[in-house]
Amino acid sequence: MDDPDCDPERLRATLRRFDTVNRLVSGWGGVYTRRIRPFLAGLGRPARVLDLGCGGGDVVVRLARMAARDGIPAGWVGADPDARAIEVAAARDAPGTVRFTRADSTALLAAGERFDLVVSNHVLHHLDTAALVSFTADSRALATGLVLHGDIARSRLAYALYAVGITPLQRGTFLRTDGLRSIRRSHTPAELQRILDAESPRTWRVAIPAPFRLLAESRPGFETAHRAEGGSSD
Repeated sequence: MDDPDCDPERLRATLRRFDTVNRLVSGWGGVYTRRIRPFLAGLGRPARVLDLGCGGGDVVVRLARMAARDGIPAGWVGADPDARAIEVAAARDAPGTVRFTRADSTALLAAGERFDLVVSNHVLHHLDTAALVSFTADSRALATGLVLHGDIARSRLAYALYAVGITPLQRGTFLRTDGLRSIRRSHTPAELQRILDAESPRTWRVAIPAPFRLLAESRPGFETAHRAEGGSSD
């Protein structure tokens, strides 16, 4: 999928079918309930939310619908530098509060964009260490409040289960090859915590929100909290 010359039809099918895969394995339902909903409701005003590297747009659309169901007002932006992803995202049946734009974090910062909440899903494992550090630093600069990056927790069991479980959904897509490659490229919790601490000590906390999942979280006050706790993470 990272190949700009990959088969466009299989790529579109993959991006569309990520909706099903992410509902099954990404854990955003629980993250919304435990972290996003309380944060947005606590603002006491309409929020601005960014999905950075939104791909086909399924995660930001799902989060927007859950917030609307709960009566939480927010405007949602899905941003991705890949025109192919934005084409699929823009074709989604999305609430009117969601818009998509072809842009990366650098362009959004240059445009002066700021958001109450910044999220990403399955972006971190696509990046080498230098790019990951830059991406997470930009995400904190774009956010006035909470940042949440969801990704895969690498393990042999995750690899084995995905290899079997994806079989019914893989036909005509890159889901099997891309997914297995993604698991190999992903991080353990300790690895990701070390990388983020190198970018900005005591401002990130890596948690396990669901089986085989990682969640890197940053918000104002984490540095103070870490000093008070002696640098521990949850």
